[in-house]
Amino acid sequence: MPPSLPGPADADTYIAVCDHTHLFPGARCRIQGLPDPRGFAARPTPIDVDVRFSDGVIADARLSTDGPADPVLTVAAYTTGAGTSIGVRSWIVRGTALAGGEVELILGGAAPA
Repeated sequence: MPPSLPGPADADTYIAVCDHTHLFPGARCRIQGLPDPRGFAARPTPIDVDVRFSDGVIADARLSTDGPADPVLTVAAYTTGAGTSIGVRSWIVRGTALAGGEVELILGGAAPA
């Protein structure tokens, strides 16, 4: 049997690569492997993502589009590679952009609780 390829834990989970060890307003994450990146960038739909930070840490997350406002990315609690604990946080997605075959999420401020 061939070795399994690295990727999302679930077929319906996508990888979101971030260039930092944590998220903040203005941070960007690139979602990889979407079947229709152009369509998703134009009109995001709810998906589960594995957020992969620059220090190699992976956190579970969910992009929700159910509310009347902008989409929200909710990231589960995780610990950075340096040992800093980051609690559950929800971020407003203030924009999306097509970046090659990936979709870049551009984060705004913290979403209201």
